[in-house]
Amino acid sequence: MTKQLKQHLDRLLNRFETEKAPTSFSDKPFFINMKKETASLHDLLENWESRALKLIKDRTINVHPHQIVSTKENIEMIILHSYYFDVRRRRYMELQQSSHYICDLILKEL
Repeated sequence: MTKQLKQHLDRLLNRFETEKAPTSFSDKPFFINMKKETASLHDLLENWESRALKLIKDRTINVHPHQIVSTKENIEMIILHSYYFDVRRRRYMELQQSSHYICDLILKEL
């Protein structure tokens, strides 16, 4: 799941760098389309969080639970900013780097 999450993060980064911003933040068809495109990612993210927290509880990986929760929140922000472009590139890249770091840490632990 973590590898899949990293692949999604890379796709979102590509979208952030290549796509154009919507004409309006209140564009309902755009929002519905975004919701459809990201539904599977949100499901993956929920499953990833619960599974990672279970691995921490079972002491399989040595990561703090707060890091998992924060990473989930960061990825949710990445999803949103990848479609609406309402954040500076530097902040977006910080979110990406932080999320990749935790994913890499989990993969290393496993």
